Amino acid sequence: MTEIIRCAWAATADTLYTAYHDEEWGRPVRGDDKVFERVTLEAFQSGLSWLTILRKRDNFRAAFDGFSIPKVAAYTEQDVERLLGDAGIVRNRAKVRAAIVNARAALELPGGLSDLVWRYADPSLPAPRSMADVPAVTPASKALAKDLKKNGFTFVGPTTAYALMQAIGLVNDHIEGCVARVAPQLSGR
Repeated sequence: MTEIIRCAWAATADTLYTAYHDEEWGRPVRGDDKVFERVTLEAFQSGLSWLTILRKRDNFRAAFDGFSIPKVAAYTEQDVERLLGDAGIVRNRAKVRAAIVNARAALELPGGLSDLVWRYADPSLPAPRSMADVPAVTPASKALAKDLKKNGFTFVGPTTAYALMQAIGLVNDHIEGCVARVAPQLSGR
């Protein structure tokens, strides 16, 4: 019987976490609303377990109108209060407000959010041999965070930016030999 190798963080009994690792994490995600969803969820994850966010992801999608940038950008103070009253999501005023601010900033981007973020893709990075080889911050994540902030985004520091880069396939941090390690697909939409 062949042993299945996974990144250490995915070695869990929780099937939701394992499925996320095997089927989503590190796979290319494109499109403004899809990237906005990931930016938003990464911000909400700050200080929490990613598993907490995964378990609430469907609730987040319902609460934030499927992460439609124009819809979230039009949110009012009533929407902030509605979201803060929603037990199905993480109720943090600063993070809720950041989602709205970021949607408004995304609407103003000339080429769109997906294009801005994907400028920082680096398919040439070697496969990490272990999780110890996976950084929390890189020069590219610092530059992406700076670019997002310059364009009006909040709650997007270099660590959050790197987590986003990992999650949507700008970098492939699946360890060498991991069942989910695939060559990044940087072309196409």
